Amino acid sequence: MSDQAVVSKSIGRTVKAYVALTKPRVLELLLVSTVPVMFLAQGGLPGLWLVLATVIGGSMSAGSAAAFNMYLDRDIDAHMHRTENRPLVTGEVTPRGALVFSWTLAVASTVWLWFTTNWLTAVLSASAIFFYVVIYTMILKRRTEQNIVWGGIAGCFPVLIGWAAVTGSLDWPAFILFVLIFLWTPPHYWPLSMKYKDDYDDVDVPMLGVTRNASQVGLQVILYAWATVACSLLLVPIAGMGLVYTVSALVFGGWFIYESHRLYNRAVRGTEARPMRVFHASITYLTLIFVAVAIDPLLPF
Repeated sequence: MSDQAVVSKSIGRTVKAYVALTKPRVLELLLVSTVPVMFLAQGGLPGLWLVLATVIGGSMSAGSAAAFNMYLDRDIDAHMHRTENRPLVTGEVTPRGALVFSWTLAVASTVWLWFTTNWLTAVLSASAIFFYVVIYTMILKRRTEQNIVWGGIAGCFPVLIGWAAVTGSLDWPAFILFVLIFLWTPPHYWPLSMKYKDDYDDVDVPMLGVTRNASQVGLQVILYAWATVACSLLLVPIAGMGLVYTVSALVFGGWFIYESHRLYNRAVRGTEARPMRVFHASITYLTLIFVAVAIDPLLPF
């Protein structure tokens, strides 16, 4: 292999490692909840440049928060099977490199959104980074089993960012979607904490899957799933949603609730709970709901 090929391969590995710091799969989910809200706020198709500017800024913002999280959690990541291959654990990225990268994305995203959208969008973006890094990662995560409940607020900001980018203000539909994601986050994440219970226990992170038995976690998942679906239906009268969204909220919400009950019933019977079914179902549910949010304003019914 030539020296040039070796250098190219090394650069490629480095770039891939820094991209991994941004948690791309989580980033995708955050964008799924941003762009559709822009359609709803516009009442149709928003400007392409505005969507691109918001997506670029939102991606940098979410990537910054994720990178800060990996920097701060590198000590426990090294002892968890789920995270043992992260760049800071393997040494592909140095702690200093990760910290500089995190701050660079944070500043760049805030400046970018300020000048390409508006000041409110930029402030909301910076607030999301602060909430995820300081409130969740630094304060709550290692101290309370309610960490993901309140720390999950950081993941609710993208709907406010999408709405503010279009309107320059905030209104009730945006707040309802904010609460929807707030209620959705626990039944989305707690099944994952059941799956990786031993990992979290080994590093003394009190996720609900560690501090409670499977049936107690399953019951909490059911309660939050029902609350999520109920909240989703509030958007119908308040935002004047049509048939597509209403049917989607009922059908997909019913499926989400069914999977939650299934988890609980299996836990109560003492059989294998299979929590990842609910984890993956929750992602599909949220994606489909927000697709409906985007499509509904484009239709006359």
